[in-house]
Amino acid sequence: MQKITPFLWFDGQAEEAAKFYASIFKKSRIKSVTRYGKEGPGPGGSVMVVDFQINGQDFTALNGNAQFKFNESVSFVVHCDTQKEVDYYWDRLSKGGKEIACGWLKDKYGLAWQVTPKALLRMIKDKDPVKKQRVMKAMMGMVKLDIRKLKQAYARG
Repeated sequence: MQKITPFLWFDGQAEEAAKFYASIFKKSRIKSVTRYGKEGPGPGGSVMVVDFQINGQDFTALNGNAQFKFNESVSFVVHCDTQKEVDYYWDRLSKGGKEIACGWLKDKYGLAWQVTPKALLRMIKDKDPVKKQRVMKAMMGMVKLDIRKLKQAYARG
């Protein structure tokens, strides 16, 4: 068992969301579904908790209620090697959700994701402040990140 497991609070969509995430990422699966008993607090037989994995990382989804909502103060970063990979995750995670900016989106359940090319992370760690600034400026003008345009901004000079 991993030491820390992200615990996600849903309003009746825990199993649906877990299946959605597992369908997008490789090495993902539903591990178990625990249901409420007749003593509640949810309706007897309804889903209480879903334990699942995304890309081998354990997660738990709880069917709580509408009291708590996701917000951008917590997000998950998907590190991508290629534009094809960026496009794959972006298209699937944003479907039914909301594209935000700078590689950020909210999925249809309200969970925030950052679909980020590894190349971007390398470029913004460059010791040359002018190169970093050009890349940051290019990124700030994007919604879904475009590796080719980021590399062009980095190389200009």
